[in-house]
Amino acid sequence: MYQLHYFPSNASAAPHMVLEELGLTYDLVLVDRAKNAQKSAHYLKINPNGRIPTLVDRGLVLFEAAAIVFHLVDQHPDAGLAPKIGTPERAKFYQWMTFLTNSLQEELMIWQYPDRLTGDDEAATEIVKRGAEKRAGAYLDVIDRHLKDNGPLFLGDTLSAADFYLVMLARWARPMTNPPRARTYVARLLDMVTALPSVRRAYAHEGVPDEIC
Repeated sequence: MYQLHYFPSNASAAPHMVLEELGLTYDLVLVDRAKNAQKSAHYLKINPNGRIPTLVDRGLVLFEAAAIVFHLVDQHPDAGLAPKIGTPERAKFYQWMTFLTNSLQEELMIWQYPDRLTGDDEAATEIVKRGAEKRAGAYLDVIDRHLKDNGPLFLGDTLSAADFYLVMLARWARPMTNPPRARTYVARLLDMVTALPSVRRAYAHEGVPDEIC
């Protein structure tokens, strides 16, 4: 049985949605960030980075949300949440997952926590925050153009784990001046994916309000 260590609306959300879409049996283990539990000695034994999420799959322990998602789709290939390995479609899947994690997610993390780079310098914090939001917005524009020409989902008409990953990041980005839903084709994807029972269940388990993103 899988065990997902999570906190509501954190990077555990994408693996959580994928677990639900796959129809798997799993346990949720709350890592209470409000109490700094991710830095506890107990949690650091399984995730030395002190970050969320962590997936335990029998003797295998994985951290990093994208790695967990890749593992889940590879363990359950018949579900079709990733194209067949070795195909051009799989290469595109890797491309968009990497773009979401290395580009968009990175800028959203800087936007949310600019003080991690600037300390107590308020002026510098504001500059860093604005810059990250601008870059994140540009990346969302790239996604919107792709979906316009190739959508409605990342891989056309085929649902993939990349679509769940974007839902997670879009929730984080809701407070942006120009939020994800301001883009026509991103909004269309979000409407389609958040309507799925798996997504509703995952966020309900986490106590997230109905307005997901």
